[in-house]
Amino acid sequence: METRKYPYVEKLRTASREELLEVIAAQQAQIEELLARVGALEEELRRLRAGKGGGTPLAVKPSRPDREKKERKHRDRSFVRRREQPTELRYHAVECCPDCGWKLEGGWEHRRRQVIQIELPPVRVIDHVIMARRCGACGKRWLPKLTDKDLGVQGKRRLGVSVQALVATLHIGCRVPMTMIRRMLGEMFGLRISQGEVVELLDGTREAGKEAIGELLERVRGSPAVCGDETGWRQDGDNGYLWTFATPTVRYFLYRKSRSGQVPKEVLGEEFGGVVACDFYAGYNKLGVLQRCWFHLLKDAKELAEINADRPETVAWVEALGALYEEAKAVASACAELPADCRARRKQRRRLEKLAVQLARPYAEDANAPQRVLAKRIMKHRHELFVFISDPAVPATNNLAERSLRPAVVARKISGGTRSPKGSETKMGLMSLFGTWTVQGKPLLASCRQLLLPTHTT
Repeated sequence: METRKYPYVEKLRTASREELLEVIAAQQAQIEELLARVGALEEELRRLRAGKGGGTPLAVKPSRPDREKKERKHRDRSFVRRREQPTELRYHAVECCPDCGWKLEGGWEHRRRQVIQIELPPVRVIDHVIMARRCGACGKRWLPKLTDKDLGVQGKRRLGVSVQALVATLHIGCRVPMTMIRRMLGEMFGLRISQGEVVELLDGTREAGKEAIGELLERVRGSPAVCGDETGWRQDGDNGYLWTFATPTVRYFLYRKSRSGQVPKEVLGEEFGGVVACDFYAGYNKLGVLQRCWFHLLKDAKELAEINADRPETVAWVEALGALYEEAKAVASACAELPADCRARRKQRRRLEKLAVQLARPYAEDANAPQRVLAKRIMKHRHELFVFISDPAVPATNNLAERSLRPAVVARKISGGTRSPKGSETKMGLMSLFGTWTVQGKPLLASCRQLLLPTHTT
């Protein structure tokens, strides 16, 4: 022990017997004083806990009793990653005993650990050598006739369909910017590619899918129910609109400068006989049978209730509107087994429309009512709110179109839009193809390669 830090130690070492006895006596007196103080404090604590002397009992949180341990519920299956079929086996064993150096042989399997690795294949650069041969009988020269299938390429491009499909899948299916695609191809495969080549590959993919995109449009026009929506889109810095028309198995996109009602009429055609689920935008008014989106209506109602939280009547009206929609969903579920447009369905639809009118009419003409705007909207579109009751193929909302637009909105935030009419046409066409493959559960890369070369299997 260092005397520099503890000088009293050195003092005790040199103290006489009488001095040490004095120190011990002083410490003994101090200990007795502290013990008496501890006893007094414990007595005061007991008095406070008991509430003696007219005081309030001291609130002391009791210790939490030990809980009875229940047997853990075992799951039906494990949610960890399942083992894959191994493509390679590597055995690891100790060659020699670490203690005595004896050579070890044989052994048994103790455990396994599976590791998944991706080996990046090198770029294959294939020189197709066209050989000319001359017939020994007639003397004519003959050359082989090579098709796109033989070369694995679309048209006269140098980059094959494997590269072209990968570029299109990354850009459209995975929303990777062109600059990052070029960097990925360079770092992963050692393939240098210019931005112009990326654009040409995308344009070529869209050209190859021109017929398939036309088929998607025909399927949308022939669908009994279509969800429509639109959002902003910039082309070469100018504002325009991205339109989408979606069914459970098809996605169709197009860009137009206008947001007028002529665009949905152009897409769906004059002879469209289905139902369009849409929001309350007036551009859809002349399409025929419409199902207005309940999600948009309830969203506006919720905002109204938040703004007028100090008005109980308005809040109660919003809650009644939500209850009406829940009742409509329950009716639609109860009528699930009934045929479309049967008498029972029509009867329920008329009843719900009357309830909606009863809810909205008292406030539609009241200029002081906060819910006046929504009440007038309900009165105006009362025959377009419960179409999903009479026709089970019609959704109550246009959420299908909203969800189909979400990837495009994310891509718009990254790129800012497109730079030319041709770029917009390519973007819309490829989004239609990849969006449709996604909802149909098809593999994007394989589907794109099949599109480029329908008979290409390598």
